[in-house]
Amino acid sequence: MKILAAAIGDCVHVAGVQAFLDLARSAGHETIFLGPAVTVPRLVAAIREHHPDAVAVSYRLGVDGAEHLLSELKAAVSSKEFRGLRLYFGGTPPVAQIAVKTGIFAAVFDGTQPTESILSVLKDVPPGSPLPTPVQDLVGRIAQSAPFPLIRHHFGPPTVDQTIAGAKKIAESRLVDILSIAPDQNAQESFFSPEDMAKGLSGSGGAPIRTRDQLSAIYQATRAGNMPLLRCYSGTRDLLKWAEMLKETINNAWCAVPLTWYSELDGRSKRPLREAIQENQAAIKWHANRGIPVEVTESHQWALRRSGDVIETAAAYLAAYNAKALGVKHYVCQFMFDTPRGVSPAMDLAKMLAKLELVESLNGKGEFNVIRMVRSGIASFSPNPRIAKGQLAASIFNAMALKPHIVHVVGFSEGDHAATAEEVIESCEIARGAISAALLGIASYADDKRVQEAKNSIQAEARLLIESIKRLKRGRQEDPLTSPYVLDEAVREGLLDAPDLAGSRVARGKISTAIVNGRCLAVNPGSCRALLESERIRELAVSEDDLDLAEI
Repeated sequence: MKILAAAIGDCVHVAGVQAFLDLARSAGHETIFLGPAVTVPRLVAAIREHHPDAVAVSYRLGVDGAEHLLSELKAAVSSKEFRGLRLYFGGTPPVAQIAVKTGIFAAVFDGTQPTESILSVLKDVPPGSPLPTPVQDLVGRIAQSAPFPLIRHHFGPPTVDQTIAGAKKIAESRLVDILSIAPDQNAQESFFSPEDMAKGLSGSGGAPIRTRDQLSAIYQATRAGNMPLLRCYSGTRDLLKWAEMLKETINNAWCAVPLTWYSELDGRSKRPLREAIQENQAAIKWHANRGIPVEVTESHQWALRRSGDVIETAAAYLAAYNAKALGVKHYVCQFMFDTPRGVSPAMDLAKMLAKLELVESLNGKGEFNVIRMVRSGIASFSPNPRIAKGQLAASIFNAMALKPHIVHVVGFSEGDHAATAEEVIESCEIARGAISAALLGIASYADDKRVQEAKNSIQAEARLLIESIKRLKRGRQEDPLTSPYVLDEAVREGLLDAPDLAGSRVARGKISTAIVNGRCLAVNPGSCRALLESERIRELAVSEDDLDLAEI
């Protein structure tokens, strides 16, 4: 379809019509843009010259001017000469109401319509007719939404009734493509052993889900609006039981499971570290065998505890490596920005690019599809909602440099309280604004010299750490990077470490990190001098029981 477009009358605002044309081109249509302040006679002359199938016009000025202008346009295009020509209009809500009353437009957009509604018009779905049923698998839905990334948000009010009602409201808003249900800690750890639940903590950290029927009820509540995909935390023990239940009740969109966490390492379950690694790997393999995408939530768990760029990046590679080794074909790789607090946007991007290149290096013959998901760091948000809204928009705009398939929106309220349904919706509206702006074209920050230098440095240091972890194999025959024994030893030996693990029964908690020139680096605790990874590893080799890495 050939689409002719212009901002008409005395209107010079073209961002909206250009955004429409961007979507049109992404849908395969030919576009011609006449520019701003195009008079009706000039528009008519262009229609006669180019013979378009459709004409898109915008006007974002006063109501009085719109009434006169649109009346002139209606008179000009009402002749038999233009019969069959489709007209589209975009403007502010008050002006859009006037456009609707003229009766000449096949579709009128006032800036509140979701992207899929606009794309449906461009795909010849008649206005007012039901939108196509959204695809109910992750990979297909990504393709259906492109070039716009899928929007994800988590949701876990303190009661099940609030969760069901809120989930329905969110689905009806059509703003969220993936709704992540957040059960409370009691459910995550003791759903299948209710006698172990901590008394008085129902609803702590999420929805107090206690039965399969409650999960099914949440799923049914979301069979409205745009019918979002659902997913849920994988539990912190009994992971295979959780996996089966979530597949049967909410058609879990993908599994998210750590490699070493939700164990005695962080206290979110009492599982011994090595047993936790084995159970987590079994859960990954269970989903891989059924073709269900998997996310291994390892890297950002280390970042949240201020491990430093190198350990965080190495953990991202270890997570993806294990997923591929266990048979995962579609791997959701999460990139948590703004973590820890104080990292600069440029150096944050350098770290994420280092992760991305290492993870995507595993996709040698296209058998390991990496799905990029970006998100803001929850700890970075101010409790002041006005400041937090700005932080949310800025974070997402910066993260769009990774060309994500999914944007995991963190509610602006999270610095103060868990998001309500209304705050989820508002946060996703803010996110869509930032995403739409970025899709118009952003500077290639990835080509910035400082970003590239930092990325290369992080990658080199992370590779050194990974090679050091391999040395813990100590004569064993299995792949060291998937061995529960080796991964357990990597934590105990301090190769994988974080300051916030001080006092842990299994981790050393001895590493010191600090923000240096926008990066989170390992430092000498006395002088605060940044340490190379080789120096940090060498300092670990202090006894015969530790690593002999002095030659590295």
